[in-house]
Amino acid sequence: MNQKTYEQAELTTDDTECAQCGATAEGTPATWTCTIANGTRQHLCDTCTRASLRVIESHLDPVPTR
Repeated sequence: MNQKTYEQAELTTDDTECAQCGATAEGTPATWTCTIANGTRQHLCDTCTRASLRVIESHLDPVPTR
């Protein structure tokens, strides 16, 4: 059960582009969301993250109940 699913996203000094709206930011803002879609790492800006929150939450693993 010790499978490594994803590597930790590294912060960069390059410009980061939002995968949905195309907004750019210098470096990797801590408030942006990093996702893996179709095997590709993508970033979403604050606005697109808020707009897609329900979709993002639907892809999370369920929390085990006690």
